[in-house]
Amino acid sequence: MGRLEEDDAGRIHCRLDELLEARGMTLAELSRRIGISVVNLSILKNDRARAIRYSTLTAICDELGCEVGELLVLRPS
Repeated sequence: MGRLEEDDAGRIHCRLDELLEARGMTLAELSRRIGISVVNLSILKNDRARAIRYSTLTAICDELGCEVGELLVLRPS
């Protein structure tokens, strides 16, 4: 098994913008619906998050009607 590389964290891409657009929803509306701050959602949306709670993933996916793999994708190295 390979060593965890610091650069590997940057390979995860959050598709929150695309999913919100497809559903005609704003970040502020999602924030209000799931009770997570716009600031924290923005950090996730802009691929600056270093970690995410399962409860946050669950809330986002439940509200957007998507799977985790539709929200988070792995970019090629």
